[in-house]
Formats: sequence, structure tokens, C-alpha cells
Amino acid sequence: MTTITRTQAVAKTTEKTANRVRPVVLALFRVVTSTLFLLHGLQGFGLFGGIDGQGAALPFGSFPGFWASVIEVVGAVLILLGVATRPAAIVLSGVMAYAYFTVHAPLGLLPMQNMGEPAALYSWIFLTIAVVGPGAFALSNRNRNTQNPQ
Repeated sequence: MTTITRTQAVAKTTEKTANRVRPVVLALFRVVTSTLFLLHGLQGFGLFGGIDGQGAALPFGSFPGFWASVIEVVGAVLILLGVATRPAAIVLSGVMAYAYFTVHAPLGLLPMQNMGEPAALYSWIFLTIAVVGPGAFALSNRNRNTQNPQ
């Protein structure tokens, strides 16, 4: 067996392993990200230290803060469960982009200067989830599997 053949065999084995674990890794990525984002959204309602670290909540109905928290919580739960994952991820990506450009960008050019790094990262993370999908263990996959058993 030549070096090229061995390299090709290793590449095929690596690709098979990657294809097998990819849906599980995507699911873990989705679950961890949405759980962290859910906690972030719940801060707007005074939980987990609230918006000021002292338990303060956003005033009911205030725009955009209160409604952003509602969208964050609902979207995070949908993504966590794997229900309407792609549309929810698009909405949350937009919410975080809006937060970055309206709250953080006016304070400085770079995310490290304007404290907008989490908003920028969440925006890109949710855009990625919208593109690649929910991975394994999504409730929306259950319906697909029961309708087309193979």
C-alpha cells in the first residue's frame, strides 16, 4: 500500500466519521446556543440578575427592550426544541444584528470597543443555524421520520 493510498483511506475514514457525527454536533451546538440565549432573554424579565445585575426587569411593553426579550425567549425555545428552527434562527439573527447596529455600533467601531461582541456573535451563530439546519434530535425531524419510514 503506497503512501497516497493510505492517505486516501484515512481521508475516506475521516469523512465517514465526520458525516456520521455531524448531525449530533449540530444538535449539540443548537441546544447549547439556544439555552444560553434563552437565559439571556430571561434577563429582560428580571431573572438571572436581570438587566442590571440586581434583578431589574424591563418595563412591560417597552420598545424595543421588552419585545426583544419576548422574541429572544420564544425564538430560543423554538430553536432549543428544534421546531421551526430555520425561521426562528433568521429572526434571532436579525434581532441581534439590529441590537448590534442600534445599541453597540454607535459607541465604537469594533465589537471589542463597543461591547457588542456577544450581539455580533449571536447574529452570525443564528445565521449559521438557519443555513445548516437543526441537526439531530429536533422535534421537526420526528414528523419527517414518521411520515417517510425507511
